[in-house]
Amino acid sequence: MINKITTVFLSATALVFTACTSTPEVSEADRAANAAYVASINEWHKEREASLKSEEGWLALAGLFWLNEGKNTFGSAEINDFVFPEGKIAAEAGAFILSGDEVRLEVKDTTAILVNEELVKQAVVFGLEMQQAPVMKYGPLSWFVIKRGDKYGVRLRDSKSEARQHFKGIERYNVTANWKLEAKLEPSPFPKQIAITNVLGQTSQEASPGTLVFKVDGQEHRLDALAEGNKLFIIFADKTNRTETYGAGRYLYADKPGADGTVILDFNRATNPPCAFVPYATCPLPPKQNFLTIPVPAGEKAYKAGHE
Repeated sequence: MINKITTVFLSATALVFTACTSTPEVSEADRAANAAYVASINEWHKEREASLKSEEGWLALAGLFWLNEGKNTFGSAEINDFVFPEGKIAAEAGAFILSGDEVRLEVKDTTAILVNEELVKQAVVFGLEMQQAPVMKYGPLSWFVIKRGDKYGVRLRDSKSEARQHFKGIERYNVTANWKLEAKLEPSPFPKQIAITNVLGQTSQEASPGTLVFKVDGQEHRLDALAEGNKLFIIFADKTNRTETYGAGRYLYADKPGADGTVILDFNRATNPPCAFVPYATCPLPPKQNFLTIPVPAGEKAYKAGHE
């Protein structure tokens, strides 16, 4: 009798154990959908890396020079105000003349520089009324004028930069649909602007369409979004920064919401800012309200040059 009771008890225990440890069956359709999703993220990241490595990508940046009022000489010789890469341009190539809000290029007779693919000796290369600053070229080098706050600078690209040549890819977390989250855009009842500071220490007020509200493990989190073209741009920080991901935070783009205000935040698409790759970018930093109190182990990890 005791053996019979023991057998029944053990059988019941085994059933409970089986019920507690078994995992729900995943349908073939779900497996196929998940595989397709992972493949789409991998393809997107492949295209991102190709863009980074292109001749006009962030990895091609080779210099950023801030203009002073008046004459600013440039060339490969150390005597210049702006020293370009040695052996890739004349020792003394010319000068940029900053006068108020206008920048003019003057080229030495010994140098043949293209401005928007045309040979010039003088040209206005920046003005507030210009829709786009022209690109100047010589050999593997190209450059153009940028404005950041009240500062004017020359951004230099080198198609043969070491950063481009040595790029082997970016480490990422494994892609998981758990970090593809649904959020609601909570619009502000009045025009909203948020303070964004860049790595130069400059702070500007940027228009925000509202706050994205979402949950992770039942806990609510909020991120202020910026509008960039037809996308939402989110600059955020989380608990993985400085240990596994870039210390100054990461970037995320999302489609603007539909009629119901729903936005998909896919953190598998979280990327390093340009400053993670080169020291010549002027990256905006996460505002304080966009510091998440949780780790986000999804998307790109901290960049390591030469990573295989």
